[in-house]
Amino acid sequence: MEIHGNRQHRSTVLSHEQPGFCRKNFARHVGGTIPLTATWIGLFLSLFAMVVIRHAFAFFVSEITFASAILKETLIWASAAALLVIIRRGERLSFRSIGLGTCRWWKSIAWGLVIAIVSAVVVGSLAYLTGYGHGPGSAAFEKLPLWLITLIVFRAGVVEELFYRGYAIERLRMIGLGSFWSVTIPLVIFSLGHWSGGAANILIAFAAGIILTGFYLWRRDLVANMIGHGLVDFVANVVPRLFS
Repeated sequence: MEIHGNRQHRSTVLSHEQPGFCRKNFARHVGGTIPLTATWIGLFLSLFAMVVIRHAFAFFVSEITFASAILKETLIWASAAALLVIIRRGERLSFRSIGLGTCRWWKSIAWGLVIAIVSAVVVGSLAYLTGYGHGPGSAAFEKLPLWLITLIVFRAGVVEELFYRGYAIERLRMIGLGSFWSVTIPLVIFSLGHWSGGAANILIAFAAGIILTGFYLWRRDLVANMIGHGLVDFVANVVPRLFS
């Protein structure tokens, strides 16, 4: 339904009445209507906030430093916080509408481990075949303190899944884009957003994105996705430093 004049536009939320696992919990929290303006702002944040921030730092900062990394992470976390405010205050929807809290914690942990294992095999194989991880950007990243690298990979798992899986997929479907485009648009933007690492990083991000998207569509459990994504990044970026 769309109302013109001084009243706010509203969009009907599509219900995902699908059987299986955590979807029943998910479906209870996506019915009703949401303010369309709030959702468009949320979609802009989820799809482009990280891209804009990364481009800005790539343009203005020639090499990653401690100060620039802190500022960049702060801006990304602020964008995620703003999106959560939009969901609760602007759209007036539960976080379950983006797949948060739809499963019991032990199931989310278990499936997060499964996602991590599957992703690690695929991502590790592609990194080995492409020789990714030995460029100047990687060298600058490795100079950061280990605690900061750990926070960065934790942020990547949480925020990227919130932006590109939980919110973008669900809200693109809600505004009527259909299953194919609601999945494809976030996947492409997520993959191209890793352009600073070169073609190999885009390919790796695309492969990981397919796995993460597939698990999210199957389980509708964003916490599991966050755990799986974070674990893969942790093993790739933190564990080698612990034993070096």
